[in-house]
Amino acid sequence: MSQLAWILNGPNLGRLGAREPEVYGSASLADLSAVCAQWGAELGLDVEVRQTDSEAELIGWLHQAADRSIPVVLNPAAFTHYSYGLRDAVAQVSLVIEVHLSNPAARDVFRHRSVISGVVLGTIAGFGFDSYYLALSELARLAAASS
Repeated sequence: MSQLAWILNGPNLGRLGAREPEVYGSASLADLSAVCAQWGAELGLDVEVRQTDSEAELIGWLHQAADRSIPVVLNPAAFTHYSYGLRDAVAQVSLVIEVHLSNPAARDVFRHRSVISGVVLGTIAGFGFDSYYLALSELARLAAASS
């Protein structure tokens, strides 16, 4: 039986392919969802990809993940830099890996600080869609090690 894993994406990631393709590439969120489902299946994970522009909805999903012990790959997007409410929700989930398509440390100064990184297992950034693959690989390894 596959381990359920959620990939939760924050604001503006629904605009992948249209928003700043020079930074985020030309592939869409649907493309990301499809490739993550494929990678998950190959790794023994049942992956569900979600995206919202709503901080409250993202926090609600994290509460559900905490209550159901669902591991999470999280791209908090702009919430990375200032959402202490999101940080507090992330801290309640037993396994969260933070991902970013671009490398925030190589971009605008305001993007250099993550209030989320201190409460996640690790952060993978700057590898485009492969950031998600690396995170899923680690989730699968940890799931196998704990069973």
